[in-house]
Amino acid sequence: MQARKVPQAPHPERVIAETRAWVERAVIGLNLCPFARAVQIKRQIRYAVTEATDAEALLEALVAEMHALVAADPARIDTTLLIHPQVLGDFADYNDFLQVADDALANLDLEGVLQVASFHPHYRFAGTKANDVTNATNRSPYPTLHLLREASVDRAVAAFPEASAIYENNLVSLRVLGAEGWAALQAQCRRDAAGYEPPG
Repeated sequence: MQARKVPQAPHPERVIAETRAWVERAVIGLNLCPFARAVQIKRQIRYAVTEATDAEALLEALVAEMHALVAADPARIDTTLLIHPQVLGDFADYNDFLQVADDALANLDLEGVLQVASFHPHYRFAGTKANDVTNATNRSPYPTLHLLREASVDRAVAAFPEASAIYENNLVSLRVLGAEGWAALQAQCRRDAAGYEPPG
């Protein structure tokens, strides 16, 4: 009996290239987050890829990134995207893990210092159908945990008087784009990253 071939994990630099393209074309390009452009331009986003293949290893990587972000100069690293392509590919499992992430913040006494935002290729808001295009507001190329500094979020919200309208504006943007437009944007992100060649 022939053993089932395990798919090769994508190279970390390719994962980052695709994620960076998504940030530029979707998050910034569609203005899904008005606060993202500044930190991207200033190169204050840390793109970290973990090779974790189970939830326990992912938690270890997440805790390490929490410590690193708190210790870093905000002018150098303001926020971190922890990308985990080999674990929690199922959205239900990923969604369950978010409580683990919040518990980690509490255990490290970092509530009010950091917060965790969630992005996933199969993200689905409660009460929506899987193919509802509005779910794409939180659909990233790979499962991703986004660590944000609470102080930075507070400053951004204070500088953006209509912050409460962002969610509704995003839904409108995605409905206008439509499923075909979203698929085309995803394909463009892959093309943007296609020039990447992993080191020999």
